[in-house]
Amino acid sequence: MKLFRTTLIAAAILGFSTASYAEDAKPLKVGLMLPATGTFAALGTAIENGFKLYTKEQGDKLGGRPIEFIKVDDESDPAKATDNVNKLIKGDNVDVLVGTVHSGVAMAMAKAAKESGTILIVPNAGAQAVTGPMCAPNIFRSSFSNWQPGYAMGEVVAQKGHKKVVTITWKYAAGDESVQGFKDGFTKSGGEVIKELNLPFPNVEFQALLTEIAALKPDAVYTFFAGGGAVKFVKDYKAAGLKDSIPLYGAGFLTDGTLEAQGGDGEGLLTTLHYAENLDNAKDKTFRTAYNEAYKMQPDVYAVQGYDAAQILKVGLDAVQGDVSKKAEFAAAVEAAKFDSPRGEFTLSKAHNPIQDMYLREAKGKENPVVSVATKALADPAKGCSMN
Repeated sequence: MKLFRTTLIAAAILGFSTASYAEDAKPLKVGLMLPATGTFAALGTAIENGFKLYTKEQGDKLGGRPIEFIKVDDESDPAKATDNVNKLIKGDNVDVLVGTVHSGVAMAMAKAAKESGTILIVPNAGAQAVTGPMCAPNIFRSSFSNWQPGYAMGEVVAQKGHKKVVTITWKYAAGDESVQGFKDGFTKSGGEVIKELNLPFPNVEFQALLTEIAALKPDAVYTFFAGGGAVKFVKDYKAAGLKDSIPLYGAGFLTDGTLEAQGGDGEGLLTTLHYAENLDNAKDKTFRTAYNEAYKMQPDVYAVQGYDAAQILKVGLDAVQGDVSKKAEFAAAVEAAKFDSPRGEFTLSKAHNPIQDMYLREAKGKENPVVSVATKALADPAKGCSMN
């Protein structure tokens, strides 16, 4: 475990006044438990960048309190997750947890947050259980459920007339749930998934599975991969000669933040996600300019999710005047809010998962510009969630 500390001291006061929002308010301890090494390192960096961009826009204060960041590299390793999150909660006494990318690690974080009552905002991991059976008044997600992009792409692939599809992903929660979403969207229109292929995370030895796809000759392939795995899969799919003969579709993580590394092999791929380049909204234009100025690069969906995690935190903290012990009031404010996001306006469901548009995007150069809205205001089924 790699532990880092960064303290941000407020340089300005927010544009409102309440007696309890004192300039000398106790710092809010935010535990950032994100990957800093390994397959998902770039994703963790983008989330942190987005989160800190929003706090900077608020004068480095949220809920009237200056922010103290305590960072842990979770290494995308579920085996280390419980120790890491308990160090933040019990050792560092953080007020808020923000994390993570890997669904297996996020599940350990959700369990610890539910048991301790610590506010948790998940800025990526789409494990459905987080806002399903593990849901709680103090747990929120600023990203998506794995089911959502998959379901939207299932509808798209059916509309394109494909009848028989093979799916391929890592064998873990994110992959399984993405494929289930795809099947739900695809089969309702009469489509059939003829084979579900997978391999252990983070294995990227795809050749045997690509050979099997070639032999099966499906109408199309649906996939869920992200980070370094997405880069390798797209390049291997093209090298195997499959790209031109069997259309490849995926959840947006296949091409988000990975196109440059794919070296043109991802050109033209269609994916579905809750964010895209060239969205026609003022918030996104402002966000992209500010992010580029701050970090000298263009933002991706992970940066958006980090930005909106901080935005969710601000809404809740404003409602309780910075007092994180008021969990019910915090949750009520977040549930009632409409968030003006770079992705477009979204709300949170009673299970605390975003209700949001899913976009169809086409990879062009280093970007994923929007083609159309694939599914409007899509809510996750949130099976098994009970806040009682």
